[in-house]
Amino acid sequence: MSTSELHSLRMARYASRKRVNGLAIVLAMLAMMFGLVWLFWILFETIRLGIGGLTFATLTQMTPPPNEEGGLANAIYGSIVMVGLATLVGAPVGIMAGIYLAEFDSKGWLAETTRFVNDILLSAPSIVVGLFVYSVVVSRFKTFSGYAGVIALALIVIPVVIRTTEDMLRLVPSGLREAAYALGAPKWKVIASITLKAARAGVITGILLAVARIAGETAPLLFTALSNQFWTSSLSEPMASLPVTIFKFAMSPYENWQKLAWAGVFLITIAVLGLNIIARVITRQKS
Repeated sequence: MSTSELHSLRMARYASRKRVNGLAIVLAMLAMMFGLVWLFWILFETIRLGIGGLTFATLTQMTPPPNEEGGLANAIYGSIVMVGLATLVGAPVGIMAGIYLAEFDSKGWLAETTRFVNDILLSAPSIVVGLFVYSVVVSRFKTFSGYAGVIALALIVIPVVIRTTEDMLRLVPSGLREAAYALGAPKWKVIASITLKAARAGVITGILLAVARIAGETAPLLFTALSNQFWTSSLSEPMASLPVTIFKFAMSPYENWQKLAWAGVFLITIAVLGLNIIARVITRQKS
């Protein structure tokens, strides 16, 4: 084959690859635009309908009976309490388990089993977690309660934090560990002062993402905390939450409840958006 023929063949192959690459780019852009259209449409409707129902009374008054004035104060309080306690319970467990998988027993049978179970929990529908806690806690104590809601949400937090913590610790260069060991530092000191500190931003990001996930969970709370029309600080009683209140009010035929439901959707959306922005900022500053 002559030089000119080889050159023509290369140019033909280059042109073919260029056409395929252009087609792939166009399809990717169309897919992105399709997703963005729905995303911005959802955000637009949430803002348009949510701001209309957001007043000072929404943040200060209890959930009202049908066709009466009221707000979402008890639901907001219940969500903050249950999400906060679930994070305080689930995050340390997830961090400790992630440290064990990354630093102590990365290839043992217990580590492989833990990862397998963790993957199942990550992909399991949240309603399964709620039904499990219902059968273990609610049915045994014969009452819905905030404690049961905290347990259900904590079980959702744990696998997310485990996966994030393990992945972030594995990204820490092994040279840092070896240098610390060479100086005579014990393993617990190396983990606490070197590896965990180096992966701090990623671990915090994982916790924030876990919080953002449980902030909008409805199914687990329907089976555990249920709801409460009145203000309650006792976790041993049924407790209101924003997701359950939104579900109940949005399905109702009453206009005031529907407005409050959209206001609750707006509040949750802003909270989740804020947590995701904070996670991005932390990650970017670290990088």
